[in-house]
Amino acid sequence: MRTGEPLPAVGDVLGALATGLWRYDAAAGVVTLDAEAARLVGLPARPTTLTEAGIRARFHPVDWNEVDGIVQLALAEGTIAEVRMRIMDEHQRVIRIVRSRSKPSLDPKTREYRLAGTLQEVTESPTGAARSPVTGDWRRSREAFLLDAGRALAEAGSTEEVLRVAAGLSMPGFSPDGLAVFGAEGDRLTVIGHYGQKPGDEGPFTQMSLDTDYPAAEVVRTGRAVYLSSPDEYRARYPVSWPLAEPFDRHSWAFLPLTAAGRTMGAWMAAFKYPVTFTPDERSVLTTVARMLAQALSRAGAAETERELTDGLQRSMLPTLGPQIPGMTVTARYIPTGGGLQVGGDWYDMIQLPGGTSRTKRGGGRFAVTIGDVQGHDVRAAGLMGQLRIALRAYASEGHRPDAVLSRASRFLHGMTYGDDGADLRFATCLYVEVDPATGTLEIARAGHPDPAIRMADGTVLMRPTAGGVPLGIDPDADYPTTRLVLGAGETMLLCTDGLIETGGHDLDTGWRRIRRILEEHDGDMEALADALVQAVHGPSSHHATGPLTDRREDDIAMVLLCRTGEGFACAGADRRPTVRRTMLTVAQADPQRVAGARQQLRELLHDWSSVDQVDSAVLLVSEMLTNVLVHTDADALLLAEISCDGDGFGGTGGRRLRVEVTDGSDDLPHKRQPGELASSGRGLVLAELLADGWGVEPRGEGKSTWFELYEAPVKDGDA
Repeated sequence: MRTGEPLPAVGDVLGALATGLWRYDAAAGVVTLDAEAARLVGLPARPTTLTEAGIRARFHPVDWNEVDGIVQLALAEGTIAEVRMRIMDEHQRVIRIVRSRSKPSLDPKTREYRLAGTLQEVTESPTGAARSPVTGDWRRSREAFLLDAGRALAEAGSTEEVLRVAAGLSMPGFSPDGLAVFGAEGDRLTVIGHYGQKPGDEGPFTQMSLDTDYPAAEVVRTGRAVYLSSPDEYRARYPVSWPLAEPFDRHSWAFLPLTAAGRTMGAWMAAFKYPVTFTPDERSVLTTVARMLAQALSRAGAAETERELTDGLQRSMLPTLGPQIPGMTVTARYIPTGGGLQVGGDWYDMIQLPGGTSRTKRGGGRFAVTIGDVQGHDVRAAGLMGQLRIALRAYASEGHRPDAVLSRASRFLHGMTYGDDGADLRFATCLYVEVDPATGTLEIARAGHPDPAIRMADGTVLMRPTAGGVPLGIDPDADYPTTRLVLGAGETMLLCTDGLIETGGHDLDTGWRRIRRILEEHDGDMEALADALVQAVHGPSSHHATGPLTDRREDDIAMVLLCRTGEGFACAGADRRPTVRRTMLTVAQADPQRVAGARQQLRELLHDWSSVDQVDSAVLLVSEMLTNVLVHTDADALLLAEISCDGDGFGGTGGRRLRVEVTDGSDDLPHKRQPGELASSGRGLVLAELLADGWGVEPRGEGKSTWFELYEAPVKDGDA
């Protein structure tokens, strides 16, 4: 070409180079080809316009499915979309391979992209191109990798877990040996985590200004990825920060934006020991991983922030246990729920009662322990919990008895939650215990809450049935009867919410068995016992039901342990060597169902009795004696069961004796009779004569006491 001559037309130049032109309008769904482009795709060599379905039929379906991802990547990075595709004939045979290079643009109105590019035949065979987009094995490997990476990142629940998953990513065909996740705080770049470097290597990159000439800082500023295929390219583009990267002896780097909800929250670096050209497929994999990593970090950060906020809110509404109480040791735990909004309605409190002497007037060292659970796991439940706890504290501080405290609290909660439409009624379970540390006397009122458990001084665990009423807030006029118990020296009372019992797929029965096992076997102090109980309900081995939803915290947990010291007994399992084990229970005329509870209490008391037949006999006699009181008198029955042994304690070899007394307020003494075969009564004393080692009836000042004794039978050879 001589100087001054006009340049040839672009079409003539492209035709001479066997390069076709094409244009795709996504909004219209049509592709326009010039003559050369039409020839390359197997059509007559003349300009033509095809629908999307028509042009798709000319390409291998696997290659066509790659186009959209490559175009989206080019749009995100502002780069050229380059792809190799196989042209198919009518018999689905590959006739040639073409390379398409195009520049995508986005229509600001329709948000559809347009493409204009070139099409050129590639001479090498598909097997000769290393990691070619048309290589099926590499594509399948990439898809499997992305599925595994997505699943692992989706399951990560914390920033630490996300970073651990990111460090273990091994990409198909190219695996980075150095990874780093950068965050942005204000105008500073921070290092969230890294892998493949030594501890402390992140120092120069921490608190780096975003204006620094460093690839990660540029990525955070612009939101566009940076690919550096060689040290020379790194040195040329970032001469200021190159001295920081040079000591790591890497050959290629990829810095990708971590974008979530349209905001660039940081950058991800993948560094390689060997040269990487960063083909479109490789960039596509890296971009996809970066997007998943950003979403996982965003979720984990939000969850951790919410957890910290709600946990702090919940704990700020829970009390401290206050000063130590002579003769008593108190330990408490609160564990928030592990799912959803972590604000729950469980609480506990310890209230110092007003003055007076401990025996004659209310107060004087007395204190109250309360535990409860407001319905729901939301902010309203937490708010009601705080208000209800304050109300209970106020009523108790006025000197009201336990039943009056709960009655007033029920009326208070009903007034707080009752609306015109009744749409947001809430209730709460509660257990209120007034404690006299001098005598160990407990006065208990219960509103729909689980009963307390007592670990006796020798390690035996008994469930203590207590009288109760409906949960607070349901009936503003509800009554709450009280139950009086005595906590002996070395005995520990457990109060808890249902989260401790039922977490892990358990019901009340199996959950209590799990808790009883921990209480009986643990020999540590109260703090260690509390930790062991919490750990027992969170470990996978504790789950009664299997499945993906059992290995998690399903409900928040509140728990209080109250132990009475003195008389040579401490609150640790190693010191338990008592010589007496006893339980006491009242069965009211209005509550005959408690006879079943008395039978269960006696079985638990005799859990290590050597003779099963004697245990059955004792349970039968107790049932007969309690029923006689309820049927033949108008008084309530008081059951006292006591096991005593020789001086070696229950861990020794001495013989044991069971003595059971049933006391009532009637002066009418029972008489032994000879009932006929069809008689419905009169067998109580006959059974005592046959089954007990000793029995009797003793008049008292007011009423009488009927008793029987059993001496533990020796274990015979071969008995279990």
